Amino acid sequence: MTEIAERLDEYVRFWNTGTEHEQRACAEAAFTDGVEYRAQIGVLSGTQALIDFRNQFAAHMGPVALRLREQPQVHHGRARLRWEILTGAGAETSFATGTDVLHLEQDGRISSVTVFLDRAPQGFDPAAHD
Repeated sequence: MTEIAERLDEYVRFWNTGTEHEQRACAEAAFTDGVEYRAQIGVLSGTQALIDFRNQFAAHMGPVALRLREQPQVHHGRARLRWEILTGAGAETSFATGTDVLHLEQDGRISSVTVFLDRAPQGFDPAAHD
């Protein structure tokens, strides 16, 4: 279980790191090579796609931080992480909340992420991403 907790910590750290070098190190520790990310905005494959998505979001939004709303729940090769995205100079403004369901391989690395929005960003149109 400790190995899984470390992988989940790397997952959160991935979304919060600022440099591509740090992102790559976190991605290597957290994800399998062909990780798949499914969200209302689309389906992304591979760590480079996740790095690009994270960096485009931060470039558009400015300072951004992903914070867990509670301890992750883990069972039978799956994990559920409930999060909040904060934006602004001190990352103090709530942007959205959601839940990620992660598929964990035997070594604890994440092979897929399915994202659900619990509270979408203001003005978000899910139909615009079909």
